[in-house]
Amino acid sequence: MRHALMYHGGFERNFSRLSTGFSSFEGTDGKTHDVPAWPSSADGLRFGYMEKAGKKFCVVRVLFGNDDIVLKNELIIDPGRHTGFGHRLGPEPTLVEDDAVALSLLEDVIKRNADASEALLALRTRYKLAAGIA
Repeated sequence: MRHALMYHGGFERNFSRLSTGFSSFEGTDGKTHDVPAWPSSADGLRFGYMEKAGKKFCVVRVLFGNDDIVLKNELIIDPGRHTGFGHRLGPEPTLVEDDAVALSLLEDVIKRNADASEALLALRTRYKLAAGIA
């Protein structure tokens, strides 16, 4: 499966207004910018991320199929662990083809968001079935 991470704006300006179906964010220029459509090739897990002060990127939203879960507790992205080596986050969606890396990111999100663990665990189960992971 192919997984994707996509930029959702600056954390300080946008996290408080993040919701299911989030489609635009306020840029540092004060203007509204659309979140691009997810790449059609991204048939696996999709993660929305925001940038915190100090160039720290954090996952704020997880999508799979029709599931769209907004996180109460963001997770700082550890590039090697969460995207695999050789991938950079940027204005274009970052595509990751390593199921183990994407699952690792999802499991770290679940640990950080015990309040939403039921929905996230159900999403993980559906993903693992679709990916053929035992």
